[in-house]
Amino acid sequence: MQPTMRPYRSDDDYWRIRSFLSYVFERNHRREINWTLARFDYWFWAGVNVFEKDWFQLDKHILLWELEDGQITAVLNPEGRGDAFLQVHPDFCTPELEREMLLAAEKYLAEPLPGGKKRLRVWTIETDDQRRLLLKALGYRKSDSPEYMRRRSLDLPILEAPLPPGFTIRALRWPEDIQARSLAGWMAFQGEATPVDPRYESGEWYKIFQKIPIYRNDLELVVTAPDGEIAAFCTVWYEEANHTGYFEPVGTVPTYQRKGLGKAVMCEGLRRLKALGTDLALVGSYSPEAGALYASVGFTEYELLESWEKEMDSIASSKAE
Repeated sequence: MQPTMRPYRSDDDYWRIRSFLSYVFERNHRREINWTLARFDYWFWAGVNVFEKDWFQLDKHILLWELEDGQITAVLNPEGRGDAFLQVHPDFCTPELEREMLLAAEKYLAEPLPGGKKRLRVWTIETDDQRRLLLKALGYRKSDSPEYMRRRSLDLPILEAPLPPGFTIRALRWPEDIQARSLAGWMAFQGEATPVDPRYESGEWYKIFQKIPIYRNDLELVVTAPDGEIAAFCTVWYEEANHTGYFEPVGTVPTYQRKGLGKAVMCEGLRRLKALGTDLALVGSYSPEAGALYASVGFTEYELLESWEKEMDSIASSKAE
């Protein structure tokens, strides 16, 4: 029985994709071969509904492959514009299905470039020889910007990471903290000198977090400076079914960097996860600085997620079948 492709249709698909990702994560022995449910939720709400909404269309940019009985065998989705992630059930991971998914990605997810070109960036685990061979055959080239999908066991000791005098860790307070938390996120990732995006200025966008099914306020942690300013933060997502925690995002305002705040707030997140019965924690990193922080709190094992890129003519990609 061959799976058939169709576009995302309704809220029911959102819930079915979540169940699919949770199931295949367990089937893959909790290795991040596909996205976790937590990563999907964070992207779907904060990404699709806020930061990517100027171009993203649910019924165009999320595709499902199903059997006749409705079982999901694969999901194709972007993260940013021009990205493609192939989420595939391990029992249906054939070259034929993945080739069909890659051609669909070229047609629907490639980013337009000047001069009538398009570019697609496909992500794959470095140990997936089948997909890497397919990518090479279709003209993709591996880039130098991998993501480290880091993990650590919570059976291992959690560091004591003391804060400097006057700093404290606590859960975010709703609604009084959301503007300050939003601005702290902007400064941590964009810099204090960069003009603030109006969405971050008001903090109104941050209210969408409360709609995410697995959001927990007690796992939304901030470090406050002696004057009460939010200096660092991390949000932890708890997947109860898989006994797994996922850190996203983690950041420190530049003024307060190199004080051990990121390490301290992550260690507090790990302790709270352990108290909930979690035995595995995950976090992703790109930069050496982030990788060093995460390794320092025990995230030393990882899957390497490679980025493969291809430029193509717009006409050619629109005819992909």
